[in-house]
Amino acid sequence: MEWMDQLELYFSIGITLTIHLLELMGVVIIILGAIRDFFCFFSRRGSNIRLDLAQSMALGLEFKLGGEILRTVIARDWNEILTVGAIIILRGALNFLIHWEIRHLQHDDEILHETLEPHKNAQPDKA
Repeated sequence: MEWMDQLELYFSIGITLTIHLLELMGVVIIILGAIRDFFCFFSRRGSNIRLDLAQSMALGLEFKLGGEILRTVIARDWNEILTVGAIIILRGALNFLIHWEIRHLQHDDEILHETLEPHKNAQPDKA
């Protein structure tokens, strides 16, 4: 085997291992976030469990999306490239929707805090 073929083999192995590592990290983040928020739900400790879970899912999807982008480097034919491209588009759309939900949850949380907290600068009435 030529040195160039060996280099390509090592490169492919390194990229494949990195892809699997990124995918695993994304899965672990999603699972740990779900478990944490599951227990927070039953213990009533969490302030905004939906927001925490959405942030965990978004971060996990970012890692998985990174793995899919790396997968395009070792794609061999057009069918494989199209499949990976479709997965990237779907995960990107999911990530967009989750970030949209996070923004709305944060906005709702801010409005709730504004209505529940008295204004700090307000002077008490002197009657």
